[in-house]
Amino acid sequence: MATYTCSGIKPGNRNNLSGRISMKKMRDLPNHDRPREKLASRGAEALTDVELVALLLGRGVKGRDVSQIAGEVARYLKENGGSPSYKELLAIEGVGAAKACEIMASFELGRRYLADDDGVAGSRITRPDDVLPLVSEWRDRKQEYFLCITLNGAGEVIERRVVTVGILNQSLVHPREVFAEAITDRAASVILVHNHPSGTLEPSSQDIGITRQLVEAGSILGIRVLDHIIITKKSHVSLRELGHL
Repeated sequence: MATYTCSGIKPGNRNNLSGRISMKKMRDLPNHDRPREKLASRGAEALTDVELVALLLGRGVKGRDVSQIAGEVARYLKENGGSPSYKELLAIEGVGAAKACEIMASFELGRRYLADDDGVAGSRITRPDDVLPLVSEWRDRKQEYFLCITLNGAGEVIERRVVTVGILNQSLVHPREVFAEAITDRAASVILVHNHPSGTLEPSSQDIGITRQLVEAGSILGIRVLDHIIITKKSHVSLRELGHL
């Protein structure tokens, strides 16, 4: 049984890289990368925090693009533990009374309907079996879902995200899509997961090729790929245990 360790990570490299990432203006993004179109094609789970806030805001104001405002709101929400204050939201340039109310209403609805926390953040991952409870809802999906689980230096889960939905190939699962949020999370490592609707556990040549590509990209970024796990309705397999990592 494979166990995961997170040695050899150089946090300084990640911090430097993270500092170079900036949010493009909405008008400069191709249509398929804009939040509304991305949500329609991939689902809300595929959007970053900034993209979700941008959808709530709808548009920017004179001199400030919606992406810029959304980035500032997202940082504020992260710093305040997702408990926005009406007064503090209004203090962000570009957020008016109506948008402040919409943001607060969306968080309150989330609290009411998701009162029972799913317990994802903080879960400790030491072996492939530990991952299964975090991805159980994707085991019997009829489409392929590719997920990325980010971990801190102690092997604890920071976040779990859907990267792509649909046929798995290297043009869809691009390193920038996998590692952009991992850098934002200051992740020490990631675990990749995708489901096989066919029920087969045999990794395809595409699965192996994507894994090696992402391992190489992660090595450059200083974010280790601990494993790539294939899940089906009844079972799972670890590419690390198969010797592909």
